[in-house]
Amino acid sequence: MPRILADLPDDDIQWLDRLSAERGVSRAALLREAVTAYRAKDRDWLDAGFGLWTRHGQGAEGDRYEQDIRAGWDEGQGA
Repeated sequence: MPRILADLPDDDIQWLDRLSAERGVSRAALLREAVTAYRAKDRDWLDAGFGLWTRHGQGAEGDRYEQDIRAGWDEGQGA
């Protein structure tokens, strides 16, 4: 695993030291955990939305689903 050098303010280092002592892990382990959590939040919106129809049980293409829904509407409610 490659190493990096990062400059952090003293108060952040002190906070990391306290947290690492509480959890019984190294600073490096905390930083790896933080990077993993940050990456998980930074998902591309297109990737997150891809396949929503199928994931939520529709099992149909969006156009087909919309047509089926609209076919059930009463006349006069519009499209």
